[in-house]
Amino acid sequence: MRFLGPERGYFQNGCRWVKAMAMSGLLLAFCVMPLSACELCAIYSASNARADASGGFIFTLAEQYISQHTLLFQSRSASQFEFFNQAYLNSSYTHFVPGYNFSSQVGVSLNVPIVHRDFRRAQQFSPSGDIVDETGTVTGLGDTALIGRLSLLRIVKMKYSINVNLLAGIKFPTGDTARLDDEVNSAKADLALYGPGHEHGALGGIHQHELSLGSGSFDGVFGLTPSLRWKRWFLNSQIQYYLRSEGHSYKFGDLFIVSGGPGFYVPLGAQSTISLQFNGFYERGERDKIIGQTFNQTGLTAWYLGPLMTLTLGEHLSANASVDVPLKIYNEHGLQTVPDYRINAGLTWRF
Repeated sequence: MRFLGPERGYFQNGCRWVKAMAMSGLLLAFCVMPLSACELCAIYSASNARADASGGFIFTLAEQYISQHTLLFQSRSASQFEFFNQAYLNSSYTHFVPGYNFSSQVGVSLNVPIVHRDFRRAQQFSPSGDIVDETGTVTGLGDTALIGRLSLLRIVKMKYSINVNLLAGIKFPTGDTARLDDEVNSAKADLALYGPGHEHGALGGIHQHELSLGSGSFDGVFGLTPSLRWKRWFLNSQIQYYLRSEGHSYKFGDLFIVSGGPGFYVPLGAQSTISLQFNGFYERGERDKIIGQTFNQTGLTAWYLGPLMTLTLGEHLSANASVDVPLKIYNEHGLQTVPDYRINAGLTWRF
C-alpha cells in the first residue's frame, strides 16, 4: 500500500485491504465454537512451543523484507519531484539467532543479521546543484546484538496463560560503515566551505546512511513483551526502545516501537495449532544527528496494520509470517522515501 493520502492508489489498495480483513472476519466467526479437552491440549502445547518455555538451546531464523518506493515531503505525496521519485530502496534482513535458556525465567540470545540492499539513489547537493544518480546493491554483515531475557511473570495453565518478559541488551558496531562515512565526509566538507549553521546533507529520498550496513555505534536495546491467553483467544504485545549513541560522527535517532493485538488459535490435532493475529504497529524514530547537527531529512512516525499467522507443531517447532501495511506515515521534515509494505517470516526450533 502506498502512503495514505488523497491519491487514487490509496483507495484501490484500501479496497483490497478491506476485502482481506472481511475474509479474516468470516474465518474468525467460523472458528468460534466450544473447545474440547483435546483442543485445549493443542493450545497448551502451543504455549510450550514458545522460545522461552523452558531451559535449553533454541535457534531462530527470521527474514524481513522492506520495500521503500514512496516519496513524501513533510507527510505529503511528493510525486511532483520527478527526479527524486526515481529513488528506491529494497532491503532484506536475514537474522540468525542462536539462544540459550538457563530456565524458563532467564535466557540469552545473539542476533546476527545479514543485510542486502537493492537501491537507486537520486540526490542533489545544495547549494552546488551537483546531482548523483546511482543504482546498485550492498550486502554484508549488519550490527549484531546480544539480548538478555528475564521473565517477570509466567503462568501457563490448560485454560489460560500469562507471560511478561523483560528484555535488555547491547548492539555492537559489526556492520560496515563505508556508506555512512561517505555521508559524514560530505557534511564535513560542507562545514569547511559554508561554516556552522549550514544544513548538511543532499536533497533526495535515499541517503548514504540508509545504505550503510552498520551504525558504527554501541546502542542499548530494551523491551517488554506481555502476552495473555484465555482458552482460544490471546492478546500479545511488544514494547521496544532503542537508545542510540554516536559513532563515526553520526548518531541515528532513538527509536520507540509498540506492536501487538488480539488473535485466536485453531487447533490442528492434539499438539499442533495455527493462529491468526490482527497486529498493529506504532513506530517513532527521532531525527538523526550528523557532526553534531540535526539532520532534517530523517525521523518519522508510522502506523502499520496487518495479519500475523503462527503455526506450532508439537512443543518444539513454531513458524510465523506477517505483513505490515502502512496506515499513516508522518515525516515532518524534508524529503524521505518511506515503506510501501514490510514482509516478515520466522522459524524457531526449541531443542
